[in-house]
Amino acid sequence: MAQSSPTKGQRLLSVLADLIPNFFDRILHWSGKTQLFFIITVLLFLSVPLIITPLKIWQQGVVAILLIAIGWAVSVIERKHATDRTSEYLHLFMIWLSLITTFRYLFYRVSYTLNLHNGWLDGTASILLFLAELYAIMTLVLSFFQTLKLKERQPIRLANLPQNEWLSVDVYIPTYSEDVEIVRKTALAAMALDYPTDKKQVYILDDGASEALRDRRFALIQMCQEIGCTLLTRENNDHAKAGNINAALTRTTGDLILILDADHIPLRSFLLETVGFFLNPKVALVQTPHWFYNPDPFERNLRTAGKVPVGNELFYKVLQKGNDFWNAAFFCGSAAVVRRSQLLEIGGIATETVTEDCHTSLRLHSSGYETVYYDKIMVAGLAPEKFSAYVGQQTRWARGMAQILRLENPLFNPRLNLTLPQRICYFSATSHFFFGFPRLMYAIAPILFLLFGLNPVRGLGLETLAYALPHFLLAAFANYIAYKHVRFSFWNEVYEFAMSFHTAIVTLLALLNPGLGKFNVTQKGLIVDQRSFDWRSTKVLLVIGVFVAVSILAVPFWIAWSPEKTEAVMVNLFWSLFNFTLIIAALLVGLEQPQQRAAHRLARNLRATIHDRGQAMQGVTLDISDSGARILLNQELDNLSPEIEIELMGDSNTYVSMRSQVIRLASTQDGRSIVLVNFLALSRAQRDALSLVIYSDVQEWYAQRRDSIDDLFTSFGFIAGSIGRSLRPRRSEITV
Repeated sequence: MAQSSPTKGQRLLSVLADLIPNFFDRILHWSGKTQLFFIITVLLFLSVPLIITPLKIWQQGVVAILLIAIGWAVSVIERKHATDRTSEYLHLFMIWLSLITTFRYLFYRVSYTLNLHNGWLDGTASILLFLAELYAIMTLVLSFFQTLKLKERQPIRLANLPQNEWLSVDVYIPTYSEDVEIVRKTALAAMALDYPTDKKQVYILDDGASEALRDRRFALIQMCQEIGCTLLTRENNDHAKAGNINAALTRTTGDLILILDADHIPLRSFLLETVGFFLNPKVALVQTPHWFYNPDPFERNLRTAGKVPVGNELFYKVLQKGNDFWNAAFFCGSAAVVRRSQLLEIGGIATETVTEDCHTSLRLHSSGYETVYYDKIMVAGLAPEKFSAYVGQQTRWARGMAQILRLENPLFNPRLNLTLPQRICYFSATSHFFFGFPRLMYAIAPILFLLFGLNPVRGLGLETLAYALPHFLLAAFANYIAYKHVRFSFWNEVYEFAMSFHTAIVTLLALLNPGLGKFNVTQKGLIVDQRSFDWRSTKVLLVIGVFVAVSILAVPFWIAWSPEKTEAVMVNLFWSLFNFTLIIAALLVGLEQPQQRAAHRLARNLRATIHDRGQAMQGVTLDISDSGARILLNQELDNLSPEIEIELMGDSNTYVSMRSQVIRLASTQDGRSIVLVNFLALSRAQRDALSLVIYSDVQEWYAQRRDSIDDLFTSFGFIAGSIGRSLRPRRSEITV
């Protein structure tokens, strides 16, 4: 079939995609951090007339349509024709355009829509909503700054340096109450790290000093004896994880320290790909991403796994690389290497807050040192299985970041020796978890109008939309370019609604009294074997959801009794419908779905050989867990023995052989076979070898690559369908 020739519009978009990078290259080829900052400032100053010039309603409507059309056209060009270089320039252009519409909307809100002269209730509601919008605009501007330019790094290889000159490394695995089997997987992989044995020591830092954990201590001692690592303990739990690491600092001597959470299993190449950055004596820290091989509560309970990026991808794939450009990438508590001498220089790991990691890197930067963010997944960890555990983890982070903001004041504190971009990046990080009250206010505002007749926005109607829609949509178009692979449209609102009440309380308390709160260990490795609803974690949002539903039901009465307010009623109706859809999805995160398998299954393509009745058959695993696998064989088989021998090879040279039970055998359309197996009666040595094959001997985790792209309407539709997916009975599957 002959290919259709491109239309004039398609040819125009293609030409623009070619011209844009060449034009901007001529202007920006010399721009570094200072010049880029200067360009932004000048552009914003020159944009002031565009922000404050008053227009008639119809004129603003025309401008709104034109701006939205430009934003849509840019997003189409970027999606269909742009190279990475073109995308960067289009993103800068969209940031500028979005900021103009945002500040124009803000100017309009301040000038015409604050309802301050119609009673104290209307005035209070108006001020609270406006403060929520100010916070949202602040976070938008901060995120634009963080994503102006992303820093991509390549590893600095050690091959050209004699091994006797390599820096020595201590591997710290802090643990408190985690299951010993979880710790063992991490310790095994740490022992298998590719690095000279005389330059590497592995330490288990056991903080479980209580009587209740005494049996666990004995199990850890036996584990360390079996695999050859060293157990370090202390008499108390002062300052939790930070105190545990600081206590170990006085007892070990390595030049560098690799810190791994108890469930963070490292790739064998971790040190070879990160230690080279420390050839620069100013580098104090190298951070790598955190990645989890099991679904978190959002993925499992909303059944999104594989269809929507997980919650932390935005931070690790975009924001940290933006921070790195400004030398503001910060420590995330694990999967990081830190230089001992510089850590000791600042007094060790910070102990004043419960997010000791970010606080520590703030002090390193203030001391003039550099940090590196290396964007390659180097650890496989466990995400919290239950929503309640996820809430506990997030509220600890929220409390800790608010503590840092309250104690250190990174934006204005003159005692901190930070550059202005570093101050902005740290302010963005420490203010991030204050979304709770603003998000709740967005849900409450239309309720106040539809149920109680309060009007937080004076004159709400088509005129307001003419200013608001360009602000919302152009911000969405700008964020689409930066986030299209890592955060799909409207999912940020779902995450925020789910956590809004919890973060609102802890951030407020941390501001009032930063000494409140203590470090809590996130529960992981749990088995969720039945469906249940987490009322405790969702009760406040459930009440708000009921009020939103009732406010929607009140709309017919408004239209019947107050037809003159139809514009305001309809705007609030669509606002409430939007909120209701997102709140339902957020509530369903609390509907715990039973796990389909006792062991988490990973999509690993391992070389496999099946031995049966004197024959050896080659294949590759499609997915695998600690207890079984699904294997694609290169030939079609009619049958296999009930029990077979399976050999699995890692990406390099690790190997395990196991007796396995055949659960299912099926043929594929292309003349091959798929066999489902359970591993039988594995010895301790086999379990250890299997762990290394699955989690350690990995060239690249499959999550490093994502081809799916955000689509505004598809994303909202997928969220709206959450109730159907979550309530649908799970089909019966073989547990392997």
